[in-house]
Amino acid sequence: MRLASVPFFLVSQLQLQAEQLAAYGMEVQLVSGEGPELGRLHLGPRLRYTTIEFARPIHPWKDLKTLWQLARLFIRERPEIVHSTTPKPGLLAAIAGFVTRVPVRLHTFTGQPWLHRRGLVRWLARTADRFIGFLNTCCYADSHSQRQFLIDEGIISEQKIHVLGHGSLAGVDTVRFDRNRWSEPERQDIRRQYSISPETKIILFLGRIARDKGIRELLMAFEQLIVDGKDCHLLLVGPSDEECGGESFLPSGTPHAAKRIQSVGYTDCPERFLAIADILCLPSYREGFGTVVIEAAAMGVPVVGTRINGLKDAVVNGETGMLVESHDARALYEAIATLLSSPAQLARLGHAARERARRLFDAKYVNRLLAEEYLKLLMYSRR
Repeated sequence: MRLASVPFFLVSQLQLQAEQLAAYGMEVQLVSGEGPELGRLHLGPRLRYTTIEFARPIHPWKDLKTLWQLARLFIRERPEIVHSTTPKPGLLAAIAGFVTRVPVRLHTFTGQPWLHRRGLVRWLARTADRFIGFLNTCCYADSHSQRQFLIDEGIISEQKIHVLGHGSLAGVDTVRFDRNRWSEPERQDIRRQYSISPETKIILFLGRIARDKGIRELLMAFEQLIVDGKDCHLLLVGPSDEECGGESFLPSGTPHAAKRIQSVGYTDCPERFLAIADILCLPSYREGFGTVVIEAAAMGVPVVGTRINGLKDAVVNGETGMLVESHDARALYEAIATLLSSPAQLARLGHAARERARRLFDAKYVNRLLAEEYLKLLMYSRR
């Protein structure tokens, strides 16, 4: 049983993994709250779905109701494995699974929301992560740097947290994310749809439009690029997270560059935009790994990102992309400007990124590692 807070996470991150586990003969049940992405969730005879709402902020009564629903679900379905991702499902599934004696209880950490919080909220979130580590059979981090961070912070012991392979949550579908699937006429047609000329360089952001994704720094850097006369266009692709700033500061932050910025909302076809991108920019403050980075890499698109846990694993600085300090708009501008001024370096980084993604992060390989881990843990639990 796989749990996440919203179906967007299931569709964008775990769909292929669930399908592959079902193909191995496992009965897979997905659990999340309601959301518009449910219609894009592909189910089958061995792949089912159950709706349970997870309140995003701390909400005692709603959280108790969800905990009760999870316990009833676990008692009714009697899963051998419960595997959660994202903080709220992680804590509630750990408690419900422990109480109902689910044999194998797992959680994958994909970043720490408390990293830049202070006071009581930070303490509560850290305590929740400690409970997740304590109550579960085993935990995973989707990057080696994040694993070490959690150990150093005293969240979990090194014996209880692991990384599968070289990291990532579910790898990348290298068949789907292949630039060669898109012909030159198709790519030019996409450019025309967004009124972008063939010569203009495209800087792409893929993800939640939110403050903690570094959107403000990206806009400041892009504004300077336009002031300097760079012929480039910024595409922001992803849902607006209004709780974390959303698009509220887009119009006022870029007086010179506003006409060269387009926010196109959520897409279930990110490869369509990666097919026309020259650079992916991800100036996040925190990431677990950054799945979008290896999706871009698989399509030969180099990344300019921040030197934070997770992205340090996904991007090899100077080899598959460039890393700068987080919150530093000037450094971000300089890195992007350097690549825009050097087509040869851009091509070299893109080629190296593609080869590395296919060698280390192919989804079939990563998902096979997870299936083997499930079988190993089940064998131990039955002794």
